[in-house]
Amino acid sequence: MKLACIMLFSSLAFGQTGVSPAAKVQEADVRTASIPAGTKVPLALKQAISTKSAKEGDPVYAETTFPFVVNDHIIIPAGTYVQGRISHVRRPGRVKGRAELLMHFTSMIYPSGYTVILPGSVDNMPGADKTSMKDSEGTIRQDGQKGKDIGQIASTASTGAIIGGVTNGGKGAAIGAGGGSALGLAIALLSRGNDVRLEPGTSIEMVIQREITVDSSRIDKAAK
Repeated sequence: MKLACIMLFSSLAFGQTGVSPAAKVQEADVRTASIPAGTKVPLALKQAISTKSAKEGDPVYAETTFPFVVNDHIIIPAGTYVQGRISHVRRPGRVKGRAELLMHFTSMIYPSGYTVILPGSVDNMPGADKTSMKDSEGTIRQDGQKGKDIGQIASTASTGAIIGGVTNGGKGAAIGAGGGSALGLAIALLSRGNDVRLEPGTSIEMVIQREITVDSSRIDKAAK
């Protein structure tokens, strides 16, 4: 008799709430989704960035170019804004040392305004010319230009030889060549190497560094 009363009371309580604890847990699971660590997201840069003018702490703005899907649901729609900051800038040296740029991504902003905090870094730069990835942290480094410096010295030396030959004959040509080489070497030593420059629209591959949990209901609202 007591057992029957308890079961009846439980049924009435369930009828009042209309939702069982198990259903609540299932509903919560449906509302959340995970973006695994290591997920790579293609982006397009929204502004130009150059090691010539960039400073540590400057903002970085980008936008996703392709949706990321989990279990037939769009978790990161194309057109989601991604914001970050510049973490390190190094200008090219005059004798040695290439230009370097390091940036990290800190948040994703969905069209509805739903914002997700994330740790993201650059995994690849398929849209940047004459650059390479220096390390696993995502440092972008300008390619070397030794050949260009040598060509610059040779060109200046040839010009000096021509001028010397016209003005003083053969001896002048030798002197002109020597002076031209010295001038070319001075120009090479005084000139910096090429800066890293990323144009608007440059393709960037961002990698998410740790798992992120997002609210699926707010994503669905943002995607409509």
